[in-house]
Amino acid sequence: MSDFSLPRKRGLAPGLRLALSPGLVLALTVAALAALLTRRIVLPLGPMYWDLYIYLDAANRIFDGQVPSVDFFPPVGPLGYWLFAAGMKLFPTAHPLLVVDWSLLAVTAPLMALVVADVDRRSRPLAFALLLPFLFFSVLPYNKEVYYSYVGIDGYGLYNRQGDRLLYVLAAGLIFSRGAWRGGIVIAGTMLALFLTKITGFIAGGCLCAFALAAGRVRPRVAIGSALAVLAALLGLELRFGVVSAYLKDIEQLVAINEGGLVGRFFQAASIHFDVFVPCMALAAVLVLASRASLLRRWRRLAMAPLRLRLAVLFDRPGFWIGACGLAGLFFETQNTGSQVFILVWPAVLRASLALRDLRRPGALLAAALAAATVLPTPIGILARAARTMVAPSRYVPLDTDNLGVLGLVSQRGLMIDRADKMLALYARHGETFDDMRREGVSPSFALTLEPDFHLTYLKAVDQAVDAVRLLEMAEGLHFETIMNLNFVNPFPWLLGRHATKHISIGADPERTIPPPNAETAAAIRATDLLLYPKCPVMAANAELLALYRPFLDQHRRVELTPCWDAYLRSGLKLQP
Repeated sequence: MSDFSLPRKRGLAPGLRLALSPGLVLALTVAALAALLTRRIVLPLGPMYWDLYIYLDAANRIFDGQVPSVDFFPPVGPLGYWLFAAGMKLFPTAHPLLVVDWSLLAVTAPLMALVVADVDRRSRPLAFALLLPFLFFSVLPYNKEVYYSYVGIDGYGLYNRQGDRLLYVLAAGLIFSRGAWRGGIVIAGTMLALFLTKITGFIAGGCLCAFALAAGRVRPRVAIGSALAVLAALLGLELRFGVVSAYLKDIEQLVAINEGGLVGRFFQAASIHFDVFVPCMALAAVLVLASRASLLRRWRRLAMAPLRLRLAVLFDRPGFWIGACGLAGLFFETQNTGSQVFILVWPAVLRASLALRDLRRPGALLAAALAAATVLPTPIGILARAARTMVAPSRYVPLDTDNLGVLGLVSQRGLMIDRADKMLALYARHGETFDDMRREGVSPSFALTLEPDFHLTYLKAVDQAVDAVRLLEMAEGLHFETIMNLNFVNPFPWLLGRHATKHISIGADPERTIPPPNAETAAAIRATDLLLYPKCPVMAANAELLALYRPFLDQHRRVELTPCWDAYLRSGLKLQP
Protein backbone atom coordinates (compact mmCIF):
# COMPACT_ATOMS: atom_id res chain seq x y z
CA MET A 1 0.00 0.00 0.00
CA SER A 2 1.04 3.64 -0.04
CA ASP A 3 3.22 5.51 2.38
CA PHE A 4 0.55 8.04 3.35
CA SER A 5 -2.68 7.95 5.32
CA LEU A 6 -5.90 9.89 5.02
CA PRO A 7 -7.21 12.18 7.73
CA ARG A 8 -9.86 10.52 9.83
CA LYS A 9 -13.41 11.37 8.97
CA ARG A 10 -15.51 12.99 11.68
CA GLY A 11 -19.18 12.30 12.13
CA LEU A 12 -21.79 14.90 11.18
CA ALA A 13 -25.55 15.07 11.49
CA PRO A 14 -27.16 13.55 8.36
CA GLY A 15 -28.74 16.82 7.21
CA LEU A 16 -25.58 18.84 7.71
CA ARG A 17 -23.54 16.09 6.13
CA LEU A 18 -25.68 16.24 2.97
CA ALA A 19 -25.53 20.05 2.87
CA LEU A 20 -21.73 19.93 3.02
CA SER A 21 -21.44 17.09 0.52
CA PRO A 22 -18.86 17.60 -2.25
CA GLY A 23 -21.26 15.85 -4.62
CA LEU A 24 -23.93 18.45 -3.87
CA VAL A 25 -21.43 21.29 -4.38
CA LEU A 26 -20.49 19.82 -7.75
CA ALA A 27 -24.13 19.45 -8.80
CA LEU A 28 -25.04 22.98 -7.71
CA THR A 29 -22.04 24.41 -9.58
CA VAL A 30 -23.07 22.66 -12.80
CA ALA A 31 -26.64 23.87 -12.34
CA ALA A 32 -25.44 27.46 -11.79
CA LEU A 33 -23.34 27.35 -14.95
CA ALA A 34 -26.31 26.02 -16.93
CA ALA A 35 -28.38 28.92 -15.62
CA LEU A 36 -25.72 31.39 -16.73
CA LEU A 37 -25.78 29.90 -20.22
CA THR A 38 -29.40 31.00 -20.58
CA ARG A 39 -28.23 34.63 -20.48
CA ARG A 40 -26.53 36.70 -23.19
CA ILE A 41 -23.20 37.51 -21.56
CA VAL A 42 -20.78 39.92 -23.22
CA LEU A 43 -17.11 39.00 -22.71
CA PRO A 44 -14.03 41.17 -23.29
CA LEU A 45 -12.32 40.10 -26.50
CA GLY A 46 -8.78 38.79 -26.16
CA PRO A 47 -5.89 37.55 -28.31
CA MET A 48 -6.35 34.73 -30.84
CA TYR A 49 -10.09 34.94 -30.30
CA TRP A 50 -10.91 33.46 -33.68
CA ASP A 51 -9.95 29.93 -32.62
CA LEU A 52 -13.48 29.94 -31.23
CA TYR A 53 -14.96 30.26 -34.73
CA ILE A 54 -13.66 26.77 -35.55
CA TYR A 55 -16.20 25.37 -33.10
CA LEU A 56 -19.02 27.32 -34.75
CA ASP A 57 -17.97 25.99 -38.15
CA ALA A 58 -17.80 22.44 -36.79
CA ALA A 59 -21.18 22.72 -35.04
CA ASN A 60 -22.84 24.00 -38.20
CA ARG A 61 -21.42 21.02 -40.10
CA ILE A 62 -22.59 18.61 -37.40
CA PHE A 63 -26.10 20.10 -37.59
CA ASP A 64 -25.86 19.39 -41.34
CA GLY A 65 -25.09 15.75 -40.64
CA GLN A 66 -21.35 15.97 -41.29
CA VAL A 67 -19.03 13.81 -39.17
CA PRO A 68 -15.65 15.15 -37.97
CA SER A 69 -12.68 13.56 -39.76
CA VAL A 70 -15.07 11.78 -42.16
CA ASP A 71 -16.58 14.84 -43.87
CA PHE A 72 -14.08 17.51 -42.86
CA PHE A 73 -10.53 17.73 -41.56
CA PRO A 74 -10.41 18.99 -37.93
CA PRO A 75 -7.25 19.87 -36.00
CA VAL A 76 -8.28 17.67 -33.03
CA GLY A 77 -10.70 14.90 -32.09
CA PRO A 78 -14.49 15.09 -32.43
CA LEU A 79 -15.63 15.08 -28.80
CA GLY A 80 -15.30 18.80 -28.15
CA TYR A 81 -17.23 19.61 -31.32
CA TRP A 82 -20.01 17.18 -30.48
CA LEU A 83 -20.33 18.60 -26.96
CA PHE A 84 -20.33 22.16 -28.28
CA ALA A 85 -22.98 21.41 -30.88
CA ALA A 86 -25.19 19.85 -28.20
CA GLY A 87 -24.54 22.83 -25.91
CA MET A 88 -25.54 25.35 -28.59
CA LYS A 89 -28.73 23.38 -29.24
CA LEU A 90 -29.60 23.61 -25.55
CA PHE A 91 -28.41 27.21 -25.07
CA PRO A 92 -28.67 28.99 -28.44
CA THR A 93 -28.26 32.48 -26.96
CA ALA A 94 -25.24 31.66 -24.78
CA HIS A 95 -21.78 32.98 -25.46
CA PRO A 96 -20.11 30.25 -27.53
CA LEU A 97 -16.84 30.47 -25.60
CA LEU A 98 -18.61 29.59 -22.36
CA VAL A 99 -20.40 26.73 -24.10
CA VAL A 100 -17.06 25.34 -25.33
CA ASP A 101 -15.52 25.45 -21.88
CA TRP A 102 -18.44 24.36 -19.76
CA SER A 103 -19.87 21.68 -22.07
CA LEU A 104 -16.94 19.43 -21.13
CA LEU A 105 -18.51 19.14 -17.68
CA ALA A 106 -20.98 16.74 -19.26
CA VAL A 107 -18.05 14.30 -19.29
CA THR A 108 -15.80 15.43 -16.45
CA ALA A 109 -18.44 16.16 -13.77
CA PRO A 110 -19.84 12.58 -13.57
CA LEU A 111 -16.32 11.12 -13.56
CA MET A 112 -15.14 13.55 -10.91
CA ALA A 113 -18.26 12.79 -8.88
CA LEU A 114 -17.19 9.14 -8.77
CA VAL A 115 -13.73 10.10 -7.52
CA VAL A 116 -14.90 12.49 -4.79
CA ALA A 117 -17.66 10.11 -3.66
CA ASP A 118 -15.06 7.40 -3.20
CA VAL A 119 -12.70 9.70 -1.32
CA ASP A 120 -15.55 11.27 0.67
CA ARG A 121 -16.24 7.94 2.37
CA ARG A 122 -12.80 8.21 3.97
CA SER A 123 -12.10 11.94 4.22
CA ARG A 124 -14.40 14.84 3.40
CA PRO A 125 -11.61 17.48 3.58
CA LEU A 126 -9.59 15.48 1.09
CA ALA A 127 -12.61 15.12 -1.20
CA PHE A 128 -13.02 18.90 -1.21
CA ALA A 129 -9.27 19.37 -1.71
CA LEU A 130 -9.65 17.42 -4.96
CA LEU A 131 -12.98 18.93 -6.01
CA LEU A 132 -12.39 22.65 -5.49
CA PRO A 133 -9.34 22.95 -7.82
CA PHE A 134 -11.25 20.94 -10.41
CA LEU A 135 -14.16 23.41 -10.24
CA PHE A 136 -11.83 26.40 -10.29
CA PHE A 137 -10.14 25.32 -13.51
CA SER A 138 -13.36 24.06 -15.10
CA VAL A 139 -15.29 27.29 -14.52
CA LEU A 140 -12.72 29.92 -15.54
CA PRO A 141 -12.06 30.05 -19.32
CA TYR A 142 -8.46 31.22 -19.06
CA ASN A 143 -5.01 29.91 -19.87
CA LYS A 144 -1.94 30.44 -17.77
CA GLU A 145 -0.07 32.07 -20.66
CA VAL A 146 -0.38 35.81 -21.32
CA TYR A 147 0.02 36.96 -24.92
CA TYR A 148 -1.31 40.51 -24.78
CA SER A 149 -1.30 43.30 -22.23
CA TYR A 150 -4.99 44.23 -22.54
CA VAL A 151 -7.12 41.81 -20.61
CA GLY A 152 -9.55 39.64 -22.54
CA ILE A 153 -11.15 36.24 -22.56
CA ASP A 154 -9.03 33.38 -23.91
CA GLY A 155 -10.64 32.15 -27.11
CA TYR A 156 -7.65 29.97 -27.93
CA GLY A 157 -6.18 26.81 -26.44
CA LEU A 158 -9.72 25.53 -25.97
CA TYR A 159 -9.03 21.87 -26.64
CA ASN A 160 -5.81 22.11 -24.63
CA ARG A 161 -7.78 23.25 -21.59
CA GLN A 162 -10.15 20.34 -22.12
CA GLY A 163 -7.22 17.92 -22.19
CA ASP A 164 -5.78 19.44 -19.00
CA ARG A 165 -9.05 18.99 -17.13
CA LEU A 166 -9.46 15.40 -18.27
CA LEU A 167 -5.90 14.63 -17.17
CA TYR A 168 -6.66 16.15 -13.76
CA VAL A 169 -9.65 13.82 -13.31
CA LEU A 170 -7.59 10.84 -14.46
CA ALA A 171 -4.72 11.64 -12.06
CA ALA A 172 -7.16 12.14 -9.17
CA GLY A 173 -8.79 8.80 -9.89
CA LEU A 174 -5.53 6.90 -10.27
CA ILE A 175 -4.05 8.28 -7.05
CA PHE A 176 -7.06 8.38 -4.74
CA SER A 177 -9.75 5.97 -5.94
CA ARG A 178 -9.82 2.62 -4.16
CA GLY A 179 -13.00 1.04 -5.51
CA ALA A 180 -12.17 -1.20 -8.45
CA TRP A 181 -15.34 -0.50 -10.42
CA ARG A 182 -15.22 3.24 -9.75
CA GLY A 183 -11.57 3.42 -10.72
CA GLY A 184 -12.21 1.40 -13.85
CA ILE A 185 -15.02 3.70 -14.96
CA VAL A 186 -12.87 6.80 -14.34
CA ILE A 187 -9.95 5.33 -16.29
CA ALA A 188 -12.12 4.18 -19.19
CA GLY A 189 -14.13 7.42 -19.30
CA THR A 190 -11.16 9.78 -19.17
CA MET A 191 -9.04 7.78 -21.60
CA LEU A 192 -11.89 7.55 -24.12
CA ALA A 193 -12.53 11.29 -23.79
CA LEU A 194 -8.81 12.07 -24.12
CA PHE A 195 -8.55 9.97 -27.27
CA LEU A 196 -11.54 11.78 -28.78
CA THR A 197 -10.24 15.20 -27.69
CA LYS A 198 -6.50 15.38 -28.40
CA ILE A 199 -4.18 12.49 -29.11
CA THR A 200 -1.26 13.94 -27.13
CA GLY A 201 -3.52 14.03 -24.06
CA PHE A 202 -4.40 10.39 -24.68
CA ILE A 203 -0.70 9.45 -24.84
CA ALA A 204 0.04 11.42 -21.66
CA GLY A 205 -2.89 9.72 -19.94
CA GLY A 206 -1.72 6.33 -21.16
CA CYS A 207 1.69 6.96 -19.61
CA LEU A 208 0.02 7.80 -16.29
CA CYS A 209 -2.09 4.63 -16.46
CA ALA A 210 1.02 2.54 -17.20
CA PHE A 211 2.77 4.11 -14.21
CA ALA A 212 -0.27 3.46 -11.99
CA LEU A 213 -0.23 -0.18 -13.08
CA ALA A 214 3.48 -0.47 -12.25
CA ALA A 215 2.88 1.27 -8.90
CA GLY A 216 0.13 -1.16 -7.97
CA ARG A 217 -2.55 1.52 -7.95
CA VAL A 218 -4.45 -0.23 -10.74
CA ARG A 219 -5.02 -3.96 -10.74
CA PRO A 220 -4.28 -5.76 -14.01
CA ARG A 221 -7.89 -6.92 -14.39
CA VAL A 222 -9.13 -3.33 -13.93
CA ALA A 223 -6.62 -2.09 -16.52
CA ILE A 224 -7.67 -4.80 -18.97
CA GLY A 225 -11.36 -4.14 -18.35
CA SER A 226 -10.89 -0.39 -18.86
CA ALA A 227 -8.93 -0.93 -22.07
CA LEU A 228 -11.61 -3.28 -23.41
CA ALA A 229 -14.33 -0.76 -22.54
CA VAL A 230 -12.49 1.98 -24.45
CA LEU A 231 -11.95 -0.32 -27.42
CA ALA A 232 -15.61 -1.35 -27.39
CA ALA A 233 -16.74 2.29 -27.38
CA LEU A 234 -14.36 3.15 -30.22
CA LEU A 235 -15.54 0.12 -32.17
CA GLY A 236 -19.14 1.29 -31.76
CA LEU A 237 -18.23 4.76 -33.02
CA GLU A 238 -16.35 3.26 -35.94
CA LEU A 239 -19.22 1.00 -36.96
CA ARG A 240 -21.77 3.81 -36.61
CA PHE A 241 -19.86 6.77 -38.07
CA GLY A 242 -16.51 5.54 -39.40
CA VAL A 243 -14.98 8.30 -37.30
CA VAL A 244 -12.17 6.40 -35.56
CA SER A 245 -10.30 5.21 -38.66
CA ALA A 246 -10.78 8.63 -40.27
CA TYR A 247 -9.49 10.34 -37.11
CA LEU A 248 -6.41 8.11 -37.03
CA LYS A 249 -5.76 8.96 -40.67
CA ASP A 250 -6.05 12.66 -39.82
CA ILE A 251 -3.53 12.21 -37.00
CA GLU A 252 -1.14 10.52 -39.41
CA GLN A 253 -1.45 13.42 -41.84
CA LEU A 254 -0.97 16.03 -39.10
CA VAL A 255 2.14 14.23 -37.87
CA ALA A 256 3.51 14.22 -41.43
CA ILE A 257 2.80 17.95 -41.82
CA ASN A 258 4.37 18.83 -38.46
CA GLU A 259 7.09 16.18 -38.23
CA GLY A 260 10.48 16.92 -36.72
CA GLY A 261 11.72 18.85 -33.69
CA LEU A 262 10.10 16.81 -30.89
CA VAL A 263 13.17 17.08 -28.66
CA GLY A 264 13.24 20.81 -29.26
CA ARG A 265 9.58 21.02 -28.32
CA PHE A 266 10.36 19.39 -24.95
CA PHE A 267 12.99 22.03 -24.23
CA GLN A 268 10.68 24.77 -25.45
CA ALA A 269 7.80 23.60 -23.25
CA ALA A 270 10.12 23.26 -20.25
CA SER A 271 11.48 26.78 -20.77
CA ILE A 272 8.06 28.37 -21.30
CA HIS A 273 6.75 26.74 -18.13
CA PHE A 274 10.01 26.93 -16.19
CA ASP A 275 8.20 28.44 -13.19
CA VAL A 276 6.09 25.28 -12.77
CA PHE A 277 8.04 22.42 -14.31
CA VAL A 278 11.36 22.97 -12.52
CA PRO A 279 9.87 23.21 -8.99
CA CYS A 280 7.74 20.17 -9.83
CA MET A 281 10.72 18.02 -10.75
CA ALA A 282 12.75 19.41 -7.84
CA LEU A 283 9.93 18.47 -5.47
CA ALA A 284 9.87 14.96 -6.93
CA ALA A 285 13.63 14.64 -6.39
CA VAL A 286 13.47 15.94 -2.81
CA LEU A 287 10.71 13.52 -1.85
CA VAL A 288 12.44 10.54 -3.46
CA LEU A 289 15.74 11.35 -1.74
CA ALA A 290 14.00 11.90 1.59
CA SER A 291 12.41 8.45 1.47
CA ARG A 292 15.37 6.56 0.07
CA ALA A 293 16.35 4.93 3.37
CA SER A 294 12.92 3.45 4.10
CA LEU A 295 12.55 2.53 0.45
CA LEU A 296 15.82 0.53 0.48
CA ARG A 297 14.81 -1.25 3.68
CA ARG A 298 11.48 -2.33 2.26
CA TRP A 299 13.10 -3.30 -1.04
CA ARG A 300 15.52 -5.62 0.77
CA ARG A 301 12.76 -7.15 2.89
CA LEU A 302 10.85 -8.00 -0.27
CA ALA A 303 13.82 -9.51 -2.08
CA MET A 304 11.96 -12.79 -2.61
CA ALA A 305 8.58 -11.21 -3.36
CA PRO A 306 7.05 -11.17 -6.87
CA LEU A 307 8.43 -8.48 -9.16
CA ARG A 308 5.07 -6.70 -9.41
CA LEU A 309 4.96 -6.23 -5.63
CA ARG A 310 8.53 -4.96 -5.55
CA LEU A 311 7.81 -2.46 -8.33
CA ALA A 312 4.75 -1.24 -6.45
CA VAL A 313 6.88 -0.63 -3.36
CA LEU A 314 9.35 1.27 -5.50
CA PHE A 315 7.01 3.44 -7.55
CA ASP A 316 3.99 4.06 -5.31
CA ARG A 317 5.62 7.03 -3.63
CA PRO A 318 4.57 10.70 -3.74
CA GLY A 319 7.88 11.72 -5.30
CA PHE A 320 7.60 9.27 -8.17
CA TRP A 321 3.96 10.19 -8.73
CA ILE A 322 4.82 13.88 -8.94
CA GLY A 323 7.64 13.11 -11.36
CA ALA A 324 5.39 10.93 -13.53
CA CYS A 325 2.65 13.56 -13.63
CA GLY A 326 5.17 16.31 -14.35
CA LEU A 327 6.71 14.44 -17.29
CA ALA A 328 3.28 13.52 -18.67
CA GLY A 329 2.26 17.17 -18.39
CA LEU A 330 5.44 18.28 -20.15
CA PHE A 331 4.74 15.91 -23.03
CA PHE A 332 1.21 17.30 -23.35
CA GLU A 333 2.56 20.86 -23.40
CA THR A 334 4.94 20.15 -26.30
CA GLN A 335 2.00 20.54 -28.70
CA ASN A 336 0.09 23.33 -26.95
CA THR A 337 -0.35 27.06 -27.37
CA GLY A 338 -2.38 28.10 -24.36
CA SER A 339 -3.52 25.76 -21.60
CA GLN A 340 -4.00 25.32 -17.87
CA VAL A 341 -0.56 23.88 -17.46
CA PHE A 342 0.38 20.96 -15.21
CA ILE A 343 -2.86 20.90 -13.24
CA LEU A 344 -2.68 17.09 -13.43
CA VAL A 345 0.17 17.38 -10.87
CA TRP A 346 -2.20 18.72 -8.23
CA PRO A 347 -3.54 15.36 -6.98
CA ALA A 348 0.02 14.03 -6.69
CA VAL A 349 1.12 17.12 -4.74
CA LEU A 350 -1.94 16.75 -2.51
CA ARG A 351 -0.93 13.18 -1.76
CA ALA A 352 2.62 14.34 -1.00
CA SER A 353 1.31 16.98 1.41
CA LEU A 354 -0.23 14.20 3.49
CA ALA A 355 3.21 12.63 3.92
CA LEU A 356 5.16 15.79 4.79
CA ARG A 357 4.68 15.20 8.51
CA ASP A 358 6.92 12.13 8.15
CA LEU A 359 9.85 14.25 6.94
CA ARG A 360 12.33 15.99 9.19
CA ARG A 361 11.74 19.68 9.62
CA PRO A 362 14.28 21.07 7.05
CA GLY A 363 13.14 18.58 4.43
CA ALA A 364 9.48 19.25 5.14
CA LEU A 365 9.95 23.00 4.78
CA LEU A 366 11.82 22.62 1.51
CA ALA A 367 9.19 20.22 0.16
CA ALA A 368 6.38 22.54 1.23
CA ALA A 369 8.06 25.49 -0.51
CA LEU A 370 8.54 23.49 -3.71
CA ALA A 371 4.97 22.22 -3.55
CA ALA A 372 3.70 25.79 -3.34
CA ALA A 373 5.95 26.82 -6.22
CA THR A 374 4.54 23.95 -8.27
CA VAL A 375 0.84 24.43 -7.75
CA LEU A 376 0.40 28.19 -7.22
CA PRO A 377 1.61 29.92 -10.44
CA THR A 378 -1.16 28.55 -12.67
CA PRO A 379 -4.18 29.38 -10.46
CA ILE A 380 -2.74 32.72 -9.37
CA GLY A 381 -2.22 33.73 -13.00
CA ILE A 382 -5.69 32.59 -13.98
CA LEU A 383 -7.32 34.25 -10.97
CA ALA A 384 -5.51 37.54 -11.63
CA ARG A 385 -6.69 37.56 -15.24
CA ALA A 386 -10.23 36.69 -14.20
CA ALA A 387 -10.21 39.54 -11.68
CA ARG A 388 -9.01 41.98 -14.34
CA THR A 389 -11.74 40.79 -16.67
CA MET A 390 -14.39 41.52 -14.04
CA VAL A 391 -13.11 45.09 -13.81
CA ALA A 392 -12.84 45.52 -17.59
CA PRO A 393 -16.55 46.14 -18.34
CA SER A 394 -16.33 49.50 -16.61
CA ARG A 395 -13.88 50.64 -19.31
CA TYR A 396 -14.88 48.46 -22.27
CA VAL A 397 -17.72 49.01 -24.71
CA PRO A 398 -19.70 46.28 -26.54
CA LEU A 399 -19.00 45.69 -30.21
CA ASP A 400 -21.87 47.04 -32.32
CA THR A 401 -22.73 44.68 -35.21
CA ASP A 402 -25.81 43.66 -37.17
CA ASN A 403 -25.19 40.09 -38.31
CA LEU A 404 -22.86 38.32 -35.88
CA GLY A 405 -25.36 37.04 -33.32
CA VAL A 406 -23.69 35.30 -30.38
CA LEU A 407 -20.33 35.58 -32.16
CA GLY A 408 -20.46 39.32 -31.58
CA LEU A 409 -21.00 39.14 -27.81
CA VAL A 410 -17.65 40.83 -27.14
CA SER A 411 -16.35 44.14 -25.84
CA GLN A 412 -13.08 46.02 -25.85
CA ARG A 413 -11.66 49.45 -25.19
CA GLY A 414 -13.41 52.14 -27.20
CA LEU A 415 -10.10 53.33 -28.65
CA MET A 416 -9.42 49.85 -30.00
CA ILE A 417 -12.86 49.57 -31.58
CA ASP A 418 -12.36 52.98 -33.19
CA ARG A 419 -9.01 51.79 -34.48
CA ALA A 420 -10.71 48.80 -36.12
CA ASP A 421 -13.04 51.14 -38.03
CA LYS A 422 -10.12 53.29 -39.15
CA MET A 423 -8.09 50.25 -40.19
CA LEU A 424 -10.91 48.98 -42.41
CA ALA A 425 -11.05 52.38 -44.09
CA LEU A 426 -7.25 52.40 -44.56
CA TYR A 427 -7.31 48.91 -46.06
CA ALA A 428 -9.94 50.09 -48.55
CA ARG A 429 -8.12 53.34 -49.48
CA HIS A 430 -4.62 51.92 -49.72
CA GLY A 431 -5.22 48.56 -51.29
CA GLU A 432 -2.09 48.71 -53.44
CA THR A 433 0.15 49.11 -50.41
CA PHE A 434 -1.35 46.13 -48.67
CA ASP A 435 -1.26 44.14 -51.91
CA ASP A 436 2.50 44.71 -51.94
CA MET A 437 2.71 43.32 -48.42
CA ARG A 438 0.68 40.30 -49.47
CA ARG A 439 2.93 39.66 -52.46
CA GLU A 440 5.96 39.81 -50.17
CA GLY A 441 4.33 37.24 -47.92
CA VAL A 442 4.13 39.50 -44.85
CA SER A 443 1.29 40.75 -42.69
CA PRO A 444 0.86 44.26 -41.21
CA SER A 445 2.16 42.90 -37.90
CA PHE A 446 4.42 39.95 -37.17
CA ALA A 447 2.11 38.83 -34.34
CA LEU A 448 -1.10 39.96 -36.01
CA THR A 449 -3.47 37.31 -34.64
CA LEU A 450 -2.34 37.98 -31.07
CA GLU A 451 -3.71 41.51 -31.24
CA PRO A 452 -7.32 42.09 -30.19
CA ASP A 453 -7.67 44.97 -32.65
CA PHE A 454 -7.06 42.49 -35.48
CA HIS A 455 -9.97 40.41 -34.28
CA LEU A 456 -12.20 43.45 -33.90
CA THR A 457 -11.32 44.47 -37.45
CA TYR A 458 -11.99 40.95 -38.68
CA LEU A 459 -15.37 40.75 -36.93
CA LYS A 460 -16.41 44.08 -38.46
CA ALA A 461 -15.27 42.90 -41.88
CA VAL A 462 -17.28 39.68 -41.49
CA ASP A 463 -20.33 41.69 -40.44
CA GLN A 464 -20.03 43.78 -43.61
CA ALA A 465 -19.50 40.69 -45.76
CA VAL A 466 -22.74 39.09 -44.54
CA ASP A 467 -24.68 42.15 -45.69
CA ALA A 468 -22.81 42.14 -48.99
CA VAL A 469 -23.56 38.46 -49.65
CA ARG A 470 -27.26 39.05 -49.09
CA LEU A 471 -27.24 42.07 -51.40
CA LEU A 472 -25.40 40.06 -54.06
CA GLU A 473 -28.02 37.33 -53.87
CA MET A 474 -30.77 39.89 -54.26
CA ALA A 475 -29.03 41.70 -57.13
CA GLU A 476 -28.33 38.54 -59.14
CA GLY A 477 -31.33 36.51 -58.05
CA LEU A 478 -29.14 33.73 -56.64
CA HIS A 479 -29.02 31.66 -53.49
CA PHE A 480 -25.69 30.30 -52.29
CA GLU A 481 -26.22 26.96 -50.61
CA THR A 482 -22.54 26.25 -49.87
CA ILE A 483 -20.06 28.88 -48.72
CA MET A 484 -16.31 28.56 -48.19
CA ASN A 485 -13.92 31.16 -46.82
CA LEU A 486 -10.31 31.27 -48.03
CA ASN A 487 -9.11 32.02 -44.54
CA PHE A 488 -8.18 30.31 -41.27
CA VAL A 489 -11.83 30.28 -40.16
CA ASN A 490 -15.21 30.20 -41.89
CA PRO A 491 -18.05 31.67 -39.80
CA PHE A 492 -20.29 32.39 -42.80
CA PRO A 493 -22.30 29.14 -43.04
CA TRP A 494 -23.14 29.51 -39.33
CA LEU A 495 -24.09 33.18 -39.67
CA LEU A 496 -26.08 32.77 -42.90
CA GLY A 497 -27.63 29.40 -42.15
CA ARG A 498 -25.96 27.71 -45.14
CA HIS A 499 -23.84 24.61 -45.75
CA ALA A 500 -20.05 24.41 -45.48
CA THR A 501 -17.79 22.82 -48.07
CA LYS A 502 -16.92 19.23 -47.26
CA HIS A 503 -13.48 17.56 -47.23
CA ILE A 504 -11.50 20.67 -46.28
CA SER A 505 -9.68 21.69 -43.13
CA ILE A 506 -11.36 23.78 -40.46
CA GLY A 507 -8.81 25.98 -38.75
CA ALA A 508 -6.98 26.17 -42.08
CA ASP A 509 -3.32 26.99 -41.50
CA PRO A 510 -1.24 26.34 -44.65
CA GLU A 511 1.82 25.52 -42.55
CA ARG A 512 0.27 23.21 -39.94
CA THR A 513 -3.20 21.85 -40.65
CA ILE A 514 -3.84 21.44 -44.37
CA PRO A 515 -3.00 18.13 -46.04
CA PRO A 516 -2.45 18.08 -49.82
CA PRO A 517 -5.82 18.38 -51.59
CA ASN A 518 -7.19 15.10 -52.91
CA ALA A 519 -9.90 14.29 -55.45
CA GLU A 520 -12.66 14.65 -52.85
CA THR A 521 -11.40 18.08 -51.86
CA ALA A 522 -11.16 19.20 -55.47
CA ALA A 523 -14.69 18.03 -56.26
CA ALA A 524 -16.13 19.66 -53.13
CA ILE A 525 -14.52 23.03 -53.89
CA ARG A 526 -15.63 22.92 -57.53
CA ALA A 527 -19.19 22.30 -56.30
CA THR A 528 -19.11 25.19 -53.81
CA ASP A 529 -21.49 27.99 -54.74
CA LEU A 530 -19.55 30.86 -53.17
CA LEU A 531 -15.96 31.26 -52.06
CA LEU A 532 -15.02 34.38 -50.14
CA TYR A 533 -11.52 35.82 -50.17
CA PRO A 534 -10.73 38.35 -47.40
CA LYS A 535 -8.40 41.18 -48.38
CA CYS A 536 -8.49 42.97 -45.07
CA PRO A 537 -7.09 42.55 -42.59
CA VAL A 538 -4.23 41.51 -44.88
CA MET A 539 -2.83 38.05 -44.17
CA ALA A 540 -0.18 36.26 -46.19
CA ALA A 541 -1.83 32.92 -45.33
CA ASN A 542 -4.98 33.93 -47.25
CA ALA A 543 -2.96 34.31 -50.45
CA GLU A 544 -1.42 30.89 -49.83
CA LEU A 545 -4.86 29.33 -49.49
CA LEU A 546 -6.05 31.00 -52.69
CA ALA A 547 -2.98 29.70 -54.54
CA LEU A 548 -3.54 26.20 -53.13
CA TYR A 549 -7.18 26.00 -54.21
CA ARG A 550 -7.08 28.16 -57.36
CA PRO A 551 -6.78 25.10 -59.68
CA PHE A 552 -10.27 24.09 -58.53
CA LEU A 553 -11.83 27.52 -59.24
CA ASP A 554 -11.79 27.26 -63.03
CA GLN A 555 -15.61 27.19 -63.05
CA HIS A 556 -15.97 30.21 -60.75
CA ARG A 557 -16.08 33.87 -61.71
CA ARG A 558 -14.53 36.50 -59.49
CA VAL A 559 -16.37 39.66 -58.41
CA GLU A 560 -15.42 42.34 -55.91
CA LEU A 561 -17.93 42.00 -53.12
CA THR A 562 -16.60 44.93 -51.03
CA PRO A 563 -13.22 46.67 -50.84
CA CYS A 564 -12.34 44.03 -48.22
CA TRP A 565 -13.80 40.95 -49.90
CA ASP A 566 -13.63 39.22 -53.26
CA ALA A 567 -16.20 36.57 -54.13
CA TYR A 568 -15.87 33.57 -56.43
CA LEU A 569 -19.28 32.52 -57.80
CA ARG A 570 -19.81 29.08 -59.27
CA SER A 571 -20.90 29.18 -62.89
CA GLY A 572 -24.28 27.66 -63.68
CA LEU A 573 -25.95 28.63 -60.40
CA LYS A 574 -29.72 28.44 -60.71
CA LEU A 575 -31.80 31.50 -60.06
CA GLN A 576 -33.62 31.32 -56.78
CA PRO A 577 -37.37 30.75 -57.13
